[in-house]
Amino acid sequence: MSTPPSRTIWLVAGEDSGDQLGAKLMRALQAAAPDLAFGGVGGEAMAEAGFTSLFPLDDVAVMGYLPVLARARTLLRRIRETAEAAVRARPDVLVIIDSPGFTHAVAKRVRKAAPGIPIIDYVSPSVWAWRPWRAKGMRPFIDHVMALLPFEPDAHLRLGGPPCTYVGHPLIERLSELRPNDPELGRREAQPYSLAVLPGSRRSEIERLMPVFGQVLAQVGRTLPIEASLPAVTRHRALIERLAADWPVPVRIVTGEAPKYAAFRGARAALAASGTVTLELALAGVPMVVAYKVSRAEEFIARRLIQVPTIVLPNLILAENAMPEFVQADCTPARLAEALQPLLSGGAARDAQLAALARIDGRMRLAAADTPSRAAARIVLQAAGLVAPGP
Repeated sequence: MSTPPSRTIWLVAGEDSGDQLGAKLMRALQAAAPDLAFGGVGGEAMAEAGFTSLFPLDDVAVMGYLPVLARARTLLRRIRETAEAAVRARPDVLVIIDSPGFTHAVAKRVRKAAPGIPIIDYVSPSVWAWRPWRAKGMRPFIDHVMALLPFEPDAHLRLGGPPCTYVGHPLIERLSELRPNDPELGRREAQPYSLAVLPGSRRSEIERLMPVFGQVLAQVGRTLPIEASLPAVTRHRALIERLAADWPVPVRIVTGEAPKYAAFRGARAALAASGTVTLELALAGVPMVVAYKVSRAEEFIARRLIQVPTIVLPNLILAENAMPEFVQADCTPARLAEALQPLLSGGAARDAQLAALARIDGRMRLAAADTPSRAAARIVLQAAGLVAPGP
């Protein structure tokens, strides 16, 4: 009896976060079907899982309008090369991972040249927040969306997007790193109160929010004993150290993921820029005040495009504005300090947030013994014909 040919899964990532997701997906796929072959575009994490990329991920890992324009010729060439290679390889399924500017362009070309190849999009674009017409526009070239957030399947259904399944956020797999142990829970009650300060990961965010955050700490520190832990992006550490040099309370600046999560586990409350970090804080059970400031030009565009009542991910998951947010003109030291102080001192506002945070698990929970990587792998294997479709 001849041995049946192995199935081929193509994965196309466009930046580091997609590379991390791709590596976890590969391991889950390999555990379920050891004879799989892989191809496509990925980075270091996927290489460690046995992946050979068509070209270095840095060629396409570009963010921002000006950097994209500056490297437009390279990006267009890599899009064309990736699509042509996928069509030649005829994989059993193509999985594009986030980075829609790059991966969707590849998917469109593959669908046109080889319409029989199933295409799965791992990580939904934020169609629920802005440019909602993109959902319907994905239907011609995306067969299935694997969503990280529990409200996204309903959003695609409402907006006419492709079939969409919630597979879980990768942070679910890291709860043991985020959740405090008994000594750390005790640290949250001890004085001086530990405040996690998260001014963002982009230079523009840091430059706008650090001066405001420093004034917030000055106001809160007049009435409460506090110290600050500030997890910093390594490339911006020098900038953060300079901007925090004259803060009136002790601040401990740390870099790296493990020290960041340790700061979360010991934090009594947080002052954070809007972003994925708010979901990390929510899963760590840290009450928070959320702030954000952009340029006037960005504000003008955002006010016309953003379609959601809140920019805070835990609020979107809970479908309630449980975590206070202060954006643009509302992002003032006085307003932030007024909201932050009761989260540190205790009382009704802190208790209400803790109760809301306790509901996050129920909204994000997967089936017993399942993980986001395994849930995603199951959908990919179904598309490749290796697993019978589920209920």
